[in-house]
Amino acid sequence: MVPITGKDEAVNNAILDKMDSFRKELEAKGISVKIDSRDTLRPGFKFAEYELKGVPVRLVLGARDIENGTIEVMRRDTLTKETREIEGIVEHVKQLLDDIQKNLHAKALAMREACTRSVDTYEEFKTEIEKGGFILAHWDGTPETEEQIKNETKATIRCIPLGWDETPGTCMVTGKPSARRVLFARAY
Repeated sequence: MVPITGKDEAVNNAILDKMDSFRKELEAKGISVKIDSRDTLRPGFKFAEYELKGVPVRLVLGARDIENGTIEVMRRDTLTKETREIEGIVEHVKQLLDDIQKNLHAKALAMREACTRSVDTYEEFKTEIEKGGFILAHWDGTPETEEQIKNETKATIRCIPLGWDETPGTCMVTGKPSARRVLFARAY
């Protein structure tokens, strides 16, 4: 939360008191809150600082907002800013944080799906790994085969995904039986 203060001490105290009451209510709901009341920095600097840190929601309250009964809410994931009524702001922030979490998860899931491909042959694997991303391929489970793949392509096994393709097959390198596909990628 960033208070916009001025020269009038009484107004500044009213702003900080209102923010402190929001802080207490939000913390009671398990939400971490910081009130940045540093008066040596301009608001724009504070806004940029918290955007760089990844703070998901910013609340801004000034003298005009107190008069109008409003508060500025900035959502970092979509970079949208809105002016809302002070009434119900705590519930709105709680809902906003839930929405941001769902939005970020959906974006990450879509990116993972877009960057993951399945291959069946080692030649196909060598071609696809050059494009980057994640490759699902059968592996025979031996450290020797894993080392060979690493030496020849610089790709390593990232994980054995649970709940994905658990169909048995044959190792793309050795042709030996494979229990399931594993996820390969290169380190950047």
